[in-house]
Amino acid sequence: MASKSATTDPAKTIAFQGAAGAYSDLACRTVHPDRTPLACTSFEDTFGAVETGRASLAMLPIENSEAGRVADIHMLLPHTTLHIVGEHFQRVRHCLLAPPRATLASLKHVYSHVQALSQCRAAVHALGLVPVATIDTAGAAAEVAGRGDAGEAAIASELAAEIYDLAILKRDLEDAERNTTRFVLLARDAITHAPDVSTGQGKWITSFIFSVRNVPAALYKALGGFATNGVNMLKVESYMVDGSFTSTQFYAEIEGYPEQKNVQLAFEELGFISREVKVLGVYRADPFRES
Repeated sequence: MASKSATTDPAKTIAFQGAAGAYSDLACRTVHPDRTPLACTSFEDTFGAVETGRASLAMLPIENSEAGRVADIHMLLPHTTLHIVGEHFQRVRHCLLAPPRATLASLKHVYSHVQALSQCRAAVHALGLVPVATIDTAGAAAEVAGRGDAGEAAIASELAAEIYDLAILKRDLEDAERNTTRFVLLARDAITHAPDVSTGQGKWITSFIFSVRNVPAALYKALGGFATNGVNMLKVESYMVDGSFTSTQFYAEIEGYPEQKNVQLAFEELGFISREVKVLGVYRADPFRES
């Protein structure tokens, strides 16, 4: 269920999965500070908030530099009517949060999402804390704040510390210095106009899915058109379709947009070998890619 505390104006609402203070919440506030974040309990509810008109945008994590792709999102994207209209890269800075009276010496247990615990494994071990997995980082912060036990801490964002009135005992707890999550923004309406790349306002990305039969050279033939037409393939990932071992579905991203002649030709060649091609979205590349 979505949070009931958010604004009732869908045009000014952006949905995310998790509790208030989650990294997805932080991403929403960073990209769209003019919109009210709408907390949803699951990814399905987040998609649903936009599909049913309760929000105009959804902010969803698609991959992390340390943990890899978010499998649930990749499984939901082929079935949604929403379109990807943007992307955002959010630096993940984990903080060790605890009740105000707690100290590093008083702590015994630390709570957080399993991925956050994994990303802070060395620090947790060095502090001698017992890790306890929870549903999400912000939820862990809320639970620790509610109990007020000086022996408990949570790994979550600085935003969560502000929301739940917790003290930050240690910052930048993550083992990897460049821990970053890539988010995609989804909306009901796709970007349909042909971009004017001559203005020099950055690159464009097209995300799409396609499926091929599990036969020799199927992927080679499917992707050959992108190589011969000079289209830069940014990503291609595979997963089984409906548990079948005879057909494979791929999520792919290319540099460019469908109206470009070379992209048109590449998609035409893909259509000869693929049983299904679905464009999920066309959107500007985040400037983070250039850095």
